[in-house]
Amino acid sequence: MPRLIIASNNAHKVTELASILSAHHIDLTLVTLNQLQDVPEIIEDGTTFEENATKKVKTIQKIAPNDFILADDSGLSIEALNGAPGVYSARYAGDHDDEANIQKVLTQLADVPTEQRQARFSSVIVLIGPHRSNLVVRGDIEGRITTEKHGDNGFGYDPIFYVPQFNKTFAELTAAEKNEVSHRGLALQKLAEALPEWL
Repeated sequence: MPRLIIASNNAHKVTELASILSAHHIDLTLVTLNQLQDVPEIIEDGTTFEENATKKVKTIQKIAPNDFILADDSGLSIEALNGAPGVYSARYAGDHDDEANIQKVLTQLADVPTEQRQARFSSVIVLIGPHRSNLVVRGDIEGRITTEKHGDNGFGYDPIFYVPQFNKTFAELTAAEKNEVSHRGLALQKLAEALPEWL
């Protein structure tokens, strides 16, 4: 059975991907970065989500040239902050500190009225494999930034990203609701639709 290497150590992402693949009856052995030996450092210095996701898969391809390799890059873009944090979402206030990132955003938006707090979550997935062109899919969801945190589910900016159609933040949604509308869920759905032909 072919191996699909997920260029991430994020357990949330691996779980989401596994559930989508099984729902579409796509049978691949999932391998995470921490299951590989001698993983080179991945430098995420791209200016777009697609550039960063491509850098991740190309770096891992050096040690696993015969495997399928998948990476995503995702983040939050806030209109009132000229698209920030964008590609710097995970390390906006330092290194992968969710709480500090949230507080930085809330502080920067302190004087911004509700109707000007529009934001977008985006996820770009890049999949590569031997003798195939790159498969690139993207998912976006529009919402707005709340003035305080709500909900205990999810991670990252989920407690301050409000989704109008549910009248809840991402952190208040059930896993099923979130998979239905989240940027990564939408990108994964597109990936699952395109995968059988690509494989």
